[in-house]
Amino acid sequence: MINKTAKKGFTLVEIMIVVVIIGLLAAMAIPAFNKVRATSQDKAVTNNLRQYASAAQQYMLDDGVATVGYTNIVGSGLHISTVDTVANETYTGLTLGTDTTRLQATVNGRIINYDF
Repeated sequence: MINKTAKKGFTLVEIMIVVVIIGLLAAMAIPAFNKVRATSQDKAVTNNLRQYASAAQQYMLDDGVATVGYTNIVGSGLHISTVDTVANETYTGLTLGTDTTRLQATVNGRIINYDF
């Protein structure tokens, strides 16, 4: 008499190999995801700086002034209603003059410059 019942399932070695492969894939994917996230944040901050510079230049032209502060152009009813932060960034040097050519922001220790 031949026993035709076969045991089905995975061995411990097969399961361990699958777990190792998943771990390797995750180890490669996480740094790539962090790099994409940082690049996206940097671009959003650069866009905020670009909008601020444009609004400041427009304010200087409209009002005939040589310097513009943050409170002159950001607020309800002004050129920019709000500046939305994307990564708890801090903006420095947001007083523009006719000789200003660079704005800066700091995002998680990285300095983002916008030259115009």
